[in-house]
Amino acid sequence: MDSEQKCLLGEQAYGKAVKYELDYGCCPQCVLATVQETLGVIDDQTIKASHGLSGGGALLGEGVCGALSGGLMALSAKYGRDRDKLDKGRYINNFKKARELTERFRQEFGGVTCRELQQQFTGRTYDMWNADEYKAFDDARGQQCAHATGTVTKWVIGML
Repeated sequence: MDSEQKCLLGEQAYGKAVKYELDYGCCPQCVLATVQETLGVIDDQTIKASHGLSGGGALLGEGVCGALSGGLMALSAKYGRDRDKLDKGRYINNFKKARELTERFRQEFGGVTCRELQQQFTGRTYDMWNADEYKAFDDARGQQCAHATGTVTKWVIGML
């Protein structure tokens, strides 16, 4: 596949991932489902396994943005170390790709944790376990989380 085809696929994937995030939520699953539908590589168990990573992990906001987590999982699904190769080295190429994605994400969005993005997108952070706070976050963020989800997906398509 040439770079022009990957660019077109990336743009299509961006739109699909944005739609999934707006319609269904759970940004890591939206990234992974879109990568699966666009390039394969991802199995259903990987999508399921990413569910708890949403909202910075367990909806606590403290960990890596779920969209970025989904992107890192997609890269690892392709380039990561297999179970039977745990004793065969660190597979540094995957870490290089993961670092590239993370640094690009930080530059684009001003942070990597869910809370950092909440602050960037809305000017404050939220307790997503409080129904009123979650609704306030959902209203305040608009399409910004969906944009981050689509952007990560587009970048990952180009990296796979």
